[in-house]
Amino acid sequence: MKNIFYEGQVLWSMIDANGHVRHSAYSDLCTQARSNLMIEIGLSMKECLRLGFGPVLFREETLFKREVRMDEHIYIEVELTNYDTVKSRFSIQHKLFKKDGTLSAVVNVDGAFMNLKERKLTVLPTEVQELVLRIPKAEDYVQL
Repeated sequence: MKNIFYEGQVLWSMIDANGHVRHSAYSDLCTQARSNLMIEIGLSMKECLRLGFGPVLFREETLFKREVRMDEHIYIEVELTNYDTVKSRFSIQHKLFKKDGTLSAVVNVDGAFMNLKERKLTVLPTEVQELVLRIPKAEDYVQL
């Protein structure tokens, strides 16, 4: 196990009428994993607000592999798959596993950083980009 940024129990509120995790709960879980990752590299939400920027997503894709049911324990690995230092655009992959190591879902997101005052995409200062580059990298990571 590596690059784990969320571990926890599947809650009743995450379940759909079929008795497994509802599709939108995967997004919520991965959002929490990314938030935990950002704290780990020194870019908590509070710090981003102080610096005047925040991440914004353009695309989110979920590939469902195996059912996850209520009360199961899961963990989420997060890795950077590409990062463009010129445009501050990124792609991140999340892998959601059951406690026994069964891959249950893969969630891919593409995004960039936005200036919160101007409400426009922005290029991060070099010192902040160095923090972003601390995100664990996928084996097939590409720096653009």
